Amino acid sequence: MTKTLAFTICSINYLAQAKTLGESLAIQNPDIEFVIGLVDRLDRVELDADKIPQNTLLEIDKIGIEGFEEMCENYNITELNTAVKPFYFDYFYKNRPDIQNVIYFDPDIIVFEPLTELLNNLVKNQIVVTPHTSVPIELDGLLPDETNLLNTGIYNLGFLATSRGEETYHLIDWWKDRLKTECKIDLINGLFVDQIWINFVPLYYKNYFIEKGAGYNVAYWNLHARQVSEKNSKWFINNTPLTFFHFSGFELKKSDVVSKYQNRITFENRPDIVPLFDFYVNKLKQHHNDYFINFKCFYIKPNKIKKYRRVRMFLQSPLRKLLAILS
Repeated sequence: MTKTLAFTICSINYLAQAKTLGESLAIQNPDIEFVIGLVDRLDRVELDADKIPQNTLLEIDKIGIEGFEEMCENYNITELNTAVKPFYFDYFYKNRPDIQNVIYFDPDIIVFEPLTELLNNLVKNQIVVTPHTSVPIELDGLLPDETNLLNTGIYNLGFLATSRGEETYHLIDWWKDRLKTECKIDLINGLFVDQIWINFVPLYYKNYFIEKGAGYNVAYWNLHARQVSEKNSKWFINNTPLTFFHFSGFELKKSDVVSKYQNRITFENRPDIVPLFDFYVNKLKQHHNDYFINFKCFYIKPNKIKKYRRVRMFLQSPLRKLLAILS
C-alpha cells in the first residue's frame, strides 16, 4: 500500500487550527500520517499536558536547515513560516523512504472527504496545485479581484501535493534556494512569500496537475463561484462533495468576519456559509484556541517585530488592495 504523509506548519499560537486539521484528516483519511511542523520551541514554554496535540510535533530546529539563523534574522514570522515549507518536504523525502506522497495543508484547513481522487492523481503526476480561482471575478471594486491574484500568485500555497520522483526533488531544491532569501512580502519587487514562485510550475515541469475541482481548497477567493450546502451531515460545493475548506483570514476573536483579508464575502450576503463557519468555530473552541493564541513565537525577536509592524502598516495603507490575498 502506498504510504502518504500530510503535514502543516505553524507556531504554538496556531495549534488549535493544526489540531482541528489533524482531527479531520484522521476521521476522513485514517491511513494518512499527519505531522505538525512547529516553527517554535517547546522547551521554552510549559504547555498543559492535556492540550498538547497527539499528532507528531516536529520542531523546526530538528530538521537541520542550513542558514536557518539568517532566515530568522531576515524574515518576519509570516515569511519564516512559509519559507521553511520546502525544507520540510525535503526532510520527509530524505528521511522517510517509506513515504511515497507528501501533502502540505495550511493549519486553517478542514478536510471533509477521503482524498482518494487526489491520491489517484499523484499516481500519474508528481505535483498537484490548486488555483485561487478558475472563474472570472466581477470588476465591482470589492476584494479580492483578479489584480490581487496577479500580484500574489495564481495558485494558493495553502495546499501542495507531491509524489516521490525527480521532478518533485528538483522543485524542492529549486524552491529551497529561492526561499532562503526571497520569501518576502515585497510586491513592489514581485515577491509574495513562497506562493508567487509556484507560478513557474507549469513552465518548468511536465508531471503536474492543476486541480480545478469545485470541492478543493474552497475559500473566500473562490466563493464568488461556489455555493455551500449541507445534506445529511455532509457538505457540498455546487452539488459536489466538499473535499477541503480553507478558512484563511478567519479569527475567532472576530468571528463575524469571514476573512480579514477581503470584503467581498460576508455572512450577510452569503448565508449559505454560516453553518460551515459555525462548525469551525466550535472546533477551534474544542481545541483550546483561546489558550494557544496567547503564546508568543520563540523566533520573533524585537527587530522582526518592527519589520512585521512595517508590513502591517503597509497592509493598512491605500496599497492594501495589492495584498488582499494572504495564503
